[in-house]
Amino acid sequence: MLKVSRRRWFDETLWLLLDGYEFIAKRCERYRSNVFDTRLIFFRVTCMRGEEAARLFYDTTLFKRKGAMPRRVRKTLVGEHGVQGLDNEAHRGHKQMLMSLMTPEHIRQLAEILADQWRAYVLKWTQQDKVNLFDELNEILCRAVCAWASVPIQESEVKSRTQDFMAIIDGAGAVGLRHWRGRLARKRLNAWLAGVIDDVRDGESSVPHGSAAEVIAWHREPDGKLLDRQVAADELNNMIRPTVALSRYMVFEAHALHEHPQYREKLQQGTDEDYTHFIQEVRRFYPFFPAVTAIVKQEFEWKGHRFPKGRWVLLDLYGTGRDPQSWHQPDRFWPERFRDWSGSAFNFIPQGGGNHFEHHRCAGEWITIVLMKTALRLLTQEMDYDVPPQDLRINLSRIPAIPHSRFVIGNVRLRPAEPAGTTRRTVQAETATRPSRATESLH
Repeated sequence: MLKVSRRRWFDETLWLLLDGYEFIAKRCERYRSNVFDTRLIFFRVTCMRGEEAARLFYDTTLFKRKGAMPRRVRKTLVGEHGVQGLDNEAHRGHKQMLMSLMTPEHIRQLAEILADQWRAYVLKWTQQDKVNLFDELNEILCRAVCAWASVPIQESEVKSRTQDFMAIIDGAGAVGLRHWRGRLARKRLNAWLAGVIDDVRDGESSVPHGSAAEVIAWHREPDGKLLDRQVAADELNNMIRPTVALSRYMVFEAHALHEHPQYREKLQQGTDEDYTHFIQEVRRFYPFFPAVTAIVKQEFEWKGHRFPKGRWVLLDLYGTGRDPQSWHQPDRFWPERFRDWSGSAFNFIPQGGGNHFEHHRCAGEWITIVLMKTALRLLTQEMDYDVPPQDLRINLSRIPAIPHSRFVIGNVRLRPAEPAGTTRRTVQAETATRPSRATESLH
């Protein structure tokens, strides 16, 4: 039975900044309730976590997304016109456009480009004493996704474009200088991508049919008009930026391998299911998106808790993945738990819940899973490295989170080829398949 809590109204914005990812979960534990009211930035807010709360949150008859995204997030992370802030027919049209790019063939192509870029960087790493894995992965992912999306990027631009993508990711949950860097970076990136859209429409850039740049450039709204160039730039940005953001998940994979070395040996000879369980546990255990927002359409009551019209609601993504009502020993890193996972679309929601096509669940979730699996195979099967002493603590008050040292590796070596007569599972072979059973159940 879900308990509810009504607490006195006082502003907790400072505590939100201090507690970060744990803000909602800490209060749920304190109040012994998975739903409570508070004030943030002087607005009344209802906060929720857990599977039952997620099922409620994704009921589109009760909640809307338009206007729910905080302005600082729109100005940095998702843009002013992105699919995340749309409802009804507009949301469905943009979501179908993005989901058309999520075919197994498209995802396989992206995984192969990523693997090729990664291998090229590994050769460079073998000649260096130390490598900042996080910084290098940002560049690898930026190169890979731009090539896949048919967004031309000059060699001289790679570093600056990568830094801008990282700035909009880093600035969304920040205040002060980090946030303003993100806003300026979003303007630069959107101006660049609007030019890419113009070149496609003007015929000055020949792009493959079905590529992200082509699909978004020629997508039409319900009234038959092409997307406004700035809207198209936002959506193209929202295809590239989340892929670059996967550098955090890949660093968390390396962090988990370091903290739990027994899994490295297991995965070197493991099955595809072993890889799937490991990456799903990384997604459950480590911090990525903290929460998502919505606005109540019409007043209603749920389990004795009143939701007035216009109320801003926060659903705790990170805390739902650690909700003790759904997960046994939630603070333990234990990939084997996914052997018996029900496949619920509401208790495991690191990138949103519900249905990919109908709800505000990340369109790129399948890309996330396949690219994480690609990275994990490269980390365990194709390279060896040392992890020198460093500060690997993860500060949960910092959004988005990353190990303090950003994960430094040294003495990088190529793993020797398998002896004749044995078979190594290749990245290409695995990523060419459709997502596994655990992935399929996500939608």
